[in-house]
Amino acid sequence: MAPSAMTRWTKSLSDAQPVSYWLEDPGKPHPEPALTGAETCDLLVVGGGYSGLWTALIAKERDPERDVVLVEGREAGWAASGRNGGFCAASLTHGLANGLARWPDEIHKLEELGARNLDEIEKAVARYSLDCEFERTGELDVATEAYQAQELRDWYTEMKDQGLAEGTDFLDAEAVREQVDSPTFRAGLYDRRGVAMLHPAKLAWGLKRACLELGVRIYEHTPALSLKPYGGGMAVRTPYGGIRARRVALGTNIFPNLVKRVRSYTVPVYDYALMTEPLTADQLASIGWKNRQGLGDSANQFHYFRLSADNRILWGGYDAIYQYGGRMRAEYDDRPETYAKLAGHFFTCFPQLEGVRFTHAWGGAIDTCSRFSAFFGTAHQGKVAYAAGYTGLGVGATRFGADVMLDLLAGERTERTELEMVRKKPVPFPPEPFAWTGIALTKWSLAQADTHGGRRNLWLKTMDKLGLGFDS
Repeated sequence: MAPSAMTRWTKSLSDAQPVSYWLEDPGKPHPEPALTGAETCDLLVVGGGYSGLWTALIAKERDPERDVVLVEGREAGWAASGRNGGFCAASLTHGLANGLARWPDEIHKLEELGARNLDEIEKAVARYSLDCEFERTGELDVATEAYQAQELRDWYTEMKDQGLAEGTDFLDAEAVREQVDSPTFRAGLYDRRGVAMLHPAKLAWGLKRACLELGVRIYEHTPALSLKPYGGGMAVRTPYGGIRARRVALGTNIFPNLVKRVRSYTVPVYDYALMTEPLTADQLASIGWKNRQGLGDSANQFHYFRLSADNRILWGGYDAIYQYGGRMRAEYDDRPETYAKLAGHFFTCFPQLEGVRFTHAWGGAIDTCSRFSAFFGTAHQGKVAYAAGYTGLGVGATRFGADVMLDLLAGERTERTELEMVRKKPVPFPPEPFAWTGIALTKWSLAQADTHGGRRNLWLKTMDKLGLGFDS
């Protein structure tokens, strides 16, 4: 990128606030008080993001008499649930290609369960009046290189051969630019029903309100510090008190799991996004985008982008940053060098929007696992269940994970618990310095593949053969 271009594009960031646009919403609810003293309950849910909130809500739907408590270390939705792109996908497997590669015998069932799960989310939005700007507009996966266009065409043929292409269309360059006009777009796959766009923080806040209305007791600014057996149940210590519960569901995702053996299965990856000012009618007309679908490009280092309700463009992805030792710190949420890179990519994609400014720029940690999709399990003789590893596609899949955790805690055999995806774990990440070295080599190799016609080197081919990967 030429210095003059860098200067021109980075000027668009001069007023950008380093906070999540979603979490700045004036409708943000006040936090619930922290727990002080002792509590008892039937089910304790740890974590106030999507994973925990769906678990608490569905637990009350299944049994309204069940006494449910949820504790959150900060405020509901403040972490990944309030910082993501708002793509609510039906896929439970981080995309069809990943699911087909890992669970070919189950993929039709997984796709069916995923579609049903998205339908249930849409019903919950209506049932509880969740004001989360839900738009079931689908997603368009675009190719920006000739080799990517051929890969999309070949993949669409395979989808049809497998009977998995229903609701998806292949678009050539002219057709894809009729949907959204960028000079970089060469082809696309349009999934018309399998993805909804929404306001991620408002979804979390709406779920919190629905939980409270059903009688869930929520304590915010109440981190769970330890988990131990206590009589016939479990005991969790908090800073100012403690909770005894018959069963515990852990929805802490990237934050250190209270079941220590689970921690090696995930690493924190920092992802970043920009949000523009609202587009004028003329600016919006210059790029089309009449159908308001979400978009993602086909590179290994990919971007995701979508329109907000007030016609801003969220533009995120590309950099996936792993800090040595899996460190998580507040200062990692802000990364100006990535923002500058993303701004340049944005105006390369949409040169007709030259002069648009960004109002927000932010980041946050994603819980990545080596198979890119959630894993599940129990501990303490089935009294504790956990789900983690959503790898950036948790907006929709966390609801499915909540159902799985509740099935496991009930000791029930269901169509969910019988899945190989649920019964088996991913390969854990190695200790340092091997984790950092392997991730760095994988990232370098993926970048090389993007600049060499998609050709995967020996390292990536080996990782593919072992079923290992790194993604955000």
